[in-house]
Amino acid sequence: MRRLYLVSCVSQKRPYAAPAQELYISPLFRKARAYVLKSGSPWFILSAEHGLVNPDTILAPYEKTLNTMNANDRREWSRKVRTQMETVLPEADKVVLLAGKKYREHLEPWLRSRYGIVRVPMEGLRIGKQLQWLSENEPN
Repeated sequence: MRRLYLVSCVSQKRPYAAPAQELYISPLFRKARAYVLKSGSPWFILSAEHGLVNPDTILAPYEKTLNTMNANDRREWSRKVRTQMETVLPEADKVVLLAGKKYREHLEPWLRSRYGIVRVPMEGLRIGKQLQWLSENEPN
């Protein structure tokens, strides 16, 4: 089964430009990155500032998050990301979202219509439990 992973950005970043997969430095992002890399599957980052980002894309640090955006701004962000996804995302049989509710809310229905199977394995877990889940589970 071909999988595709989408990982949301985090607030903790390096103070200088770096490849996106190295820019975000929180323990949660680092564990999510290790988890998806172990899978060997394609993955992308959901950035509040840039939308859909290839992990190798060089980004400068920024201070934007969907968690402080109003509902209309989040809908507009999701429209932008869906447009990016239509041209960038590879074919897959399943999408795994390692992203919080506000990053998923308007993307998840569209992803289900395109890919059919969308998993959110850490849905409802607090940060500590997410860290534990990423440490104890294998990609599937």
